Amino acid sequence: MLRQQVSPVDDPVLFLQLAFSSTFFAGLFQASLGILRLGFIIDFLSKATLIGFMGGAAIIVSLQQLKGLLGITHFTKHMSVVPVLSSVFQHTNEWSWQTIVMGVCFLLFLLSTRHLSMKKPKLFWVSAGAPLLSVIVSTLLVFVFRAERHGISVIGKLPEGLNPPSWNMLQFHGSHLALVAKTGLVTGIVSLTEGIAVGRTFAALKNYHVDGNKEMIAIGLMNVVGSATSCYVTTGAFSRSAVNNNAGAKTAVSNIVMSVTVMVTLLFLMPLFEYTPNVVLGAIIVTAVIGLIDLPAACHIWKIDKFDFLVMLCAFFGVIFLSVQNGLAIAVGLSLFKILMQVTRPKMVIMGNIPGTDIYRDLHHYKEAQRIPGFLVLSIESPVNFANSNYLTERTSRWIEECEEEEAQEKHSSLQFLILEMSAVSGVDTNGVSFFKELKKTTAKKDIELVFVNPLSEVVEKLQRADEQKEFMRPEFLFLTVAEAVASLSLKGPSLSNV
Repeated sequence: MLRQQVSPVDDPVLFLQLAFSSTFFAGLFQASLGILRLGFIIDFLSKATLIGFMGGAAIIVSLQQLKGLLGITHFTKHMSVVPVLSSVFQHTNEWSWQTIVMGVCFLLFLLSTRHLSMKKPKLFWVSAGAPLLSVIVSTLLVFVFRAERHGISVIGKLPEGLNPPSWNMLQFHGSHLALVAKTGLVTGIVSLTEGIAVGRTFAALKNYHVDGNKEMIAIGLMNVVGSATSCYVTTGAFSRSAVNNNAGAKTAVSNIVMSVTVMVTLLFLMPLFEYTPNVVLGAIIVTAVIGLIDLPAACHIWKIDKFDFLVMLCAFFGVIFLSVQNGLAIAVGLSLFKILMQVTRPKMVIMGNIPGTDIYRDLHHYKEAQRIPGFLVLSIESPVNFANSNYLTERTSRWIEECEEEEAQEKHSSLQFLILEMSAVSGVDTNGVSFFKELKKTTAKKDIELVFVNPLSEVVEKLQRADEQKEFMRPEFLFLTVAEAVASLSLKGPSLSNV
């Protein structure tokens, strides 16, 4: 985003200033979301979304390691699967058999220790110590045999010391302020989404709870502090989190230990990593992320909910073929679409009596349930509001007509009562009130009495305030149960004496 206006080559100082300033704005925005208690946003990351994201990210991160595992020098910077595989097979001349042999050996070693730790949890330390042992052994092998001269890529010389403070480089004025604010906002949203998605992923694996507000504040403060210490926008990295999880870390203390270790390493131990082969680092990451592909969970989602399975596939293929951000966006968009469909198309069923009892259940789910002649019993199982009132009106009108036709064909008494079971109607708005008023007018024209069963107090209060003429909220048409309503109304209706 910054490169659109400033070149890091032509004006590196200004570019750094804008990068640090954008990081500050990103952190400020993220922390503000947490302070304003907007953590509920992460609830839109459903389990199906996380499983798809987790699998897709694991594959993408693993494919990225092919650069080190194959010894490729020229490798794409894109994260989607097509550019990565294209880069791999377009540079087959750069493949190094020495690198491949070393990579396969250490990958098998790491996978074996991981499998051993899973089979025997008491030996968790074997899997935890395997990556460090791999780094030490591979570095010694490269140093002793001078393997870097035989096609094995090494880290090489790294600069020592810590980055200097950068608070004096933050810019809050000038012609680039709008660019800095926009970049901070967009990258802040992206990094926050990815960080929380990673957090929710590992929370699901380890069965603990993630507080969205605390996550937002923590990531935001991290970026605010980072902007003053020569850091750009960052978040909870998927690959490093996977390595940390694979090592057996249980609490955030592992981050403190890791930070201190990195600081000591930067200050004093950098020369020791000059001969560390990149292939071993790739093998460590592949081992860590490969266990995050949860095929049993995917099969379980397929059996339970096909739409959730579609959401999971969208997250999976979106991450693989597009990007992490686009994959998450598509999956969240489909989840929101599902919610909107449930809101605008609420469940409404016809109820019938189970013979010999006072129980009324859905006619389509209970074959033994029977409809009572002269009565149409409907159960509304959602709030009634502007999003679904028209749908409920059409559905109710159609059922009334079908019921009247059925009564006429079977030569029963005509339909006299429409009973609405409303125990699941948690609320109504202005459109909901209008729905009940219009329904009362429709039934009155057909000489059908509208009856309410077990409406909640909030719903009753709103309907009473709207019923100025006392037309439909009369006590004689309010009941606690459907059985009570049918029994009472059967006595009132002369033509229903045979019921």
